[in-house]
Amino acid sequence: MTTQTPVPFWFLRGGTSRGPYFRRADLPEDLDQLAKVLCQVVGAGNPRNIDGLGGGVAVTTKTAMLSKSEEPGIDVDYFFAQVAVEEELVDYGPTCGNILVGVGPAAIEMGLVEARDGETPVRIRAVNTGATVEALVQTPGGQVEYRGDVALDGVPGTAAPVGLNFLGVVGSKTGAMFPTGNRIDVIDGMEVTCIDVAMPMMIARAADFGVTGYETVEALNENKDLFARMEAIRLKAGEMMGMGDVTKSVTPKIGLIAPPKGNGHFAARYFMPWDTHPTLAVTGSQCLASCALMPGTVAGGVVKPIPPSPARVLIEHPMGEMEVTLTYGDGPSFQSAGLIRTARLIARGEVMVDPDLMGPAS
Repeated sequence: MTTQTPVPFWFLRGGTSRGPYFRRADLPEDLDQLAKVLCQVVGAGNPRNIDGLGGGVAVTTKTAMLSKSEEPGIDVDYFFAQVAVEEELVDYGPTCGNILVGVGPAAIEMGLVEARDGETPVRIRAVNTGATVEALVQTPGGQVEYRGDVALDGVPGTAAPVGLNFLGVVGSKTGAMFPTGNRIDVIDGMEVTCIDVAMPMMIARAADFGVTGYETVEALNENKDLFARMEAIRLKAGEMMGMGDVTKSVTPKIGLIAPPKGNGHFAARYFMPWDTHPTLAVTGSQCLASCALMPGTVAGGVVKPIPPSPARVLIEHPMGEMEVTLTYGDGPSFQSAGLIRTARLIARGEVMVDPDLMGPAS
C-alpha cells in the first residue's frame, strides 16, 4: 500500500516562468481541495519551497491545468493557478502569459492535441479570464521541436519559437479597458492608469514614485517603502476597478514606466505585485503596450510614439527587451496583440501527493 498518490505531470519552462503542467482531470475538482494539492506540489509556505517543485520565487511557483475544450473552435482549456512562495495560498484570479507559452507544447505532449507535420496551431481558452489565444508550435515530423535559434532575454541559450496571438483580451477581468471610466485616476495624490488588457494593471510613472524605472530587481525589492506606497494605492485601485478587496489577490498587477534608455519605446518595471518580476510578464507586456498606445494615459510624455498598425512595440525590462505586436484601428481601437516566445519541456513523470488531499472533498 502506497503512502503517497502519484499524479502525472509535465514540467516546462514557458517564456521566463516555469512550473508543472497537469491534466485537469487528474486533480480534484473542488477548488479549495485543489489549492491544498498545488501548495504541496510546489512546497508553498517555505521561502525555498524545500518540500516541493517550486523555486522560491513567484515565477517558479506557477501551475497549469489543461483539458480538451468543449468550446467550438477551441482545442484546449488552460486553467492557471498562481501558488504563493511563503504562504500556503493559491490565486485562481489571473492568468499567466509566460506559462501560456508552454500550453501548446504541453497539450501535444499530453495527447490533447494531435501534432501536424511542420507547424501545429493550438487554439487555447484561458479559463481564468476567458481570453482566446492561438499558439503556433513547431512540430516537424509530428513531434514538438524545442531546439531553435530564438533568444529570449532572461533565458540562457536559444530555442524554437512559439508564436502567440491574443484575441479578445480587452477587459479580460473587469469587462472594460478602463474599468474606472477614466484614463487617469488620482489615488493618494498619485496619477495612475487603471487598465485591463490581458491583465488588469495599475500603471504609473516611475518618477512619480521617486525611482528612475531603470533600477535592478534587487534594488527595487529592497525598497520596502516603495512597495508599501504602491500596495496602498493598488488596494484602492482594485476597488475602483470593480475587483473588490484585492488584499490577497495578485491582481491588479503594478507597472512603473519610464522613458527608454536604449532603442525601446519605453522602459518598464513590473511587480507581481509583492516583488519585482525578473523580466516582464507576457500578459503584462500587452497591457503596458496598450497603455502606451492609448492617448490620455500616464504614458503621455513618457513613451516614444507608437508606429502604425501592426505596431512592433519594444519594451525595455531588467534583463533586456520584449517585443509586442499591436494590431489596432482608428481611435485607436485595440484589436489584438502578438509576440514570439520560447518553451522547453524540462521533465515529465509523477509528483507525489498526500492521498488525504486527493480524496473526496469534505
